[in-house]
Amino acid sequence: MRLPSTVRANLLLKTITTLRIPLIAFLAPRVTQYDDERVVLRIRLCRRTRNHVGSMYVGALCTGADCAGGMLAMDLAWQHRGRVKVLFKDMKAEFLRRADGHVDFTCEDGRKIRAAVEAAVRSGERHETPVNVLASVQGTPVARFEMLLSARVTA
Repeated sequence: MRLPSTVRANLLLKTITTLRIPLIAFLAPRVTQYDDERVVLRIRLCRRTRNHVGSMYVGALCTGADCAGGMLAMDLAWQHRGRVKVLFKDMKAEFLRRADGHVDFTCEDGRKIRAAVEAAVRSGERHETPVNVLASVQGTPVARFEMLLSARVTA
């Protein structure tokens, strides 16, 4: 029996964050939509994620963007039995307004991410691609992120 994509994505996220990146696990992100082209991940506004003025802390926003942009890449790396290493080399952020509610991080660059990972597997060399993530609260954009994803095959 195959698990629904969001359940599988949440299991992958929880496993990787618990074992490898506990800081992300502390924020408890949840995948709400997941397919080959699109990921929507939510971080709730709570005591752990709130800053001194009641909106989401910039570190939590950047972490959410990192998770949303990296989910498809992590899944592809997992499918290649960990031979592919992915990370973000660069991040540009534009904060549009205060994030005063639960934040949804949307990445729709699945095709670009898959192409970069597959190119790295084929060539054995590092490949990079820009990944865009939009953060929104109840449909209102609060931040935009552009990150440079680097994928390479390890020996």
